[in-house]
Amino acid sequence: MKKQVICLSTTPWHAHPTRKQQVMSRLSDCEILYFDPPITVIAPLKDKSMKPRMTEWKRGGEKVAANITRYSLPPVLPFYNKYRFFNRRNGKKVAKFVSDIAKQHGFENPVLWVYHPSNVDSVDRIPHSALVYDCVDRHSQYPGLINPALVDGMEAELAAKCSAVFATAKGLYDTLSKSCERTWMIPNGGNYDLFSKADGKLEVPTDIADIDTPILGFVGALQQCIDRELAAEVARRRPDWTLVFIGAPLAGVDVSMLEALPNVRMLGRREHETLPAYISRFDVCLNLFDAGGLAKDVSPLKFYEYLATGKPVVTTPMPLQVRDFADAVYIADGADEFIAACERAMAEPDRAMTERRMEYGRICSWDGRVAEIREKLATLDILK
Repeated sequence: MKKQVICLSTTPWHAHPTRKQQVMSRLSDCEILYFDPPITVIAPLKDKSMKPRMTEWKRGGEKVAANITRYSLPPVLPFYNKYRFFNRRNGKKVAKFVSDIAKQHGFENPVLWVYHPSNVDSVDRIPHSALVYDCVDRHSQYPGLINPALVDGMEAELAAKCSAVFATAKGLYDTLSKSCERTWMIPNGGNYDLFSKADGKLEVPTDIADIDTPILGFVGALQQCIDRELAAEVARRRPDWTLVFIGAPLAGVDVSMLEALPNVRMLGRREHETLPAYISRFDVCLNLFDAGGLAKDVSPLKFYEYLATGKPVVTTPMPLQVRDFADAVYIADGADEFIAACERAMAEPDRAMTERRMEYGRICSWDGRVAEIREKLATLDILK
């Protein structure tokens, strides 16, 4: 019988690929039901573009790969990260929907693979043979209507129920291993085959082809923990450089200080497959995280994708994982150091650093990360 996995994701399948899609797409010997995260019933009041998603769950499944069927979850009550009562109500609703779909597909005791502490109130109601929590963030540090103590408590409770827990950063590992002894730290990775193409000669995209200055480029979602003030200061001090941002700001993230600068170009989201062509034109790749609690335990996909390109990388000291690559990237704290590091990066004398970064990118590929995950699970007779 084919191995079966139910994934309760925090990222819609058709969004920019994150760890969730990258991991699931590499479990090729498994039949997978992938559930996009639900929106809340009040989401369209804040963002009208969310209205079509209110009924998306009624459309049934979508085959997104030979072994993966995607479903949308029905809308849930808001404030579930603030009040446990609402999360319990949501958990009961989500569990019934997921269990009914699993039954339709003939799933019998699948591996249940989850990504958020709020799943704690669903998992006991969904039949499963093993429970895996893949923790990619310090969820209690996100801004908004949230009770950090509640979220941390739900996470500890979830981890204690798990057959296995994976954490993308040491701080997350240190916390979760107290609740589950079968916890392993496995950071994020990069799509080496795709991003290593940036080391070759690719046609420059038209929307940056007119730039004749050095380009300092950033790729990824503009989250609250991205150091926009540092980026703006660099742009103001070096008008002879152009800062290019590829990625959309998350809700509530103010990028007006960047948009106002003449040598900053905000391109918004671009298709994943086109990113190597953009990065191939970058003179420096930027990894810009502030010193907040969320940034400390981030495992940024962009960083591993940058490494795979071979391009010079200038990074802030956060997240802590960048220090493992100090012999291949430039770590700088504050505008003065950051500008000097960019200057050194653009003056690399030969390809030695390029080749070192690409080797790191190969080692940290998603293929390798998922193989490591499978190896740990096999020791527990899960997906063996």
